[in-house]
Amino acid sequence: MESLLIRGGRIIDPASGLDATGDVLIVDGRIADIETGSTLDPPQAEVIDAEGCIVCPGLLDIHVHFRDPHQGQLHEETIGSGSASAVAGGFTTVACMPNTAPALDDPTWIGHVIQRGRERDLARIHAIGCGTIGRKGREIAPIGELVAAGAIGISDDGDGIEDDAMMRSVLEAVHEHDTCFMQHCQVPSMTRGAAMNAGPLATRLGLIGWPVEAEEAMIERDLTINADIGARYHAQHLSSGGSVDLIRAARSTGQPATGEASPHHLLLTEAACDGYDTSAKMNPPLRTESDIARLKEGIADGTISILATDHAPHPAHSKATDFASASFGIVGLECALPLYKQALIDDGVLDWPSMLAMMTTAPAALVGLDASGAGRLETGGIADITIIDPDLEWRIDPDAFRSKGRNCPFTGWSVQGRALATIVGGRLRHHIEGIEARLPGSLLQG
Repeated sequence: MESLLIRGGRIIDPASGLDATGDVLIVDGRIADIETGSTLDPPQAEVIDAEGCIVCPGLLDIHVHFRDPHQGQLHEETIGSGSASAVAGGFTTVACMPNTAPALDDPTWIGHVIQRGRERDLARIHAIGCGTIGRKGREIAPIGELVAAGAIGISDDGDGIEDDAMMRSVLEAVHEHDTCFMQHCQVPSMTRGAAMNAGPLATRLGLIGWPVEAEEAMIERDLTINADIGARYHAQHLSSGGSVDLIRAARSTGQPATGEASPHHLLLTEAACDGYDTSAKMNPPLRTESDIARLKEGIADGTISILATDHAPHPAHSKATDFASASFGIVGLECALPLYKQALIDDGVLDWPSMLAMMTTAPAALVGLDASGAGRLETGGIADITIIDPDLEWRIDPDAFRSKGRNCPFTGWSVQGRALATIVGGRLRHHIEGIEARLPGSLLQG
């Protein structure tokens, strides 16, 4: 029997409302006891010193791109490198988007992603299935079969479904099979050739502008269709304040609609694109200070309930080109936690329990992983745990990332807060250098 004691940390479990100093005992990969009234002292348990740290459920990111299957393009992120990146950032569970090559529109490919994750044995890897065949928006994917094969959600991420009738069919199938639809909110006909937020800066730079209406129009259309269906509808990587208003209005009528925010849309504006800095080229694009303020309002009132990185690694050459031709996206798993802290806790929008809820219980509930105990700390539950030093200061250096991607606009930022250790199924899967004194030698060897 293997036992591990995490001693003296601030235990935060948003699911139960627990926020107290105490000990967590892990036995054979599951949580055997949580004690906040007195100190646990089980015989022969290895001890992790968590004094001054937060002990919380393992973080979940339900929006990552690991580029597998990838048709032999090994310079791209793999499930192996992506998993290593996840645990380095404190994430014990991630969901891979289906815009791979080939797309995840067949049960075989869903199984492929899940199996690859098991082989790597780092983070828990899940798959999101396509809404349409090849993500082309013309023929509905076999959604029931994808769910049966293990898909925990449905999306054509990378593309929005523009046809109204097809969108209705997909939402009906999603509702029938009790899963969620995760929309990439972009009307393609409104963004052809667009590279950054529409406005004076795009005009000055000679770039085609991407209007906020391209995001808002799709959300408004989707919510109108879904009003009489009632599928779980999730708007990914919101960038526009107007989108927040639309989701808030739908939720007020009882529609099961949720929104998601990413670090870059909470900390950066279109000004980061000035000078043609391709590291700031995003999809959707960076917007304005007003949009950031409205996104934060949506987070504060619960309209936006999930934080997700949209981790999108690219090979260096795809960013080392002119702005209009460069790839969209950034890597985010390894620096998301302190960036969220800076945007939300340091700015007074949320406290630690509220922010962690958006990274644990809320995403787990959306994709149905709460049924397996993900996103919570409870006696008898799975021992997926992140240990965070909320005060640790460090500098973001993409060259040190476990990800294959280096495309990050936060390079050189001085940040505060970091996952010191990531435990998956009771086993230490990552720890940062310099904390060896807090860890038992057997864990470091294993």
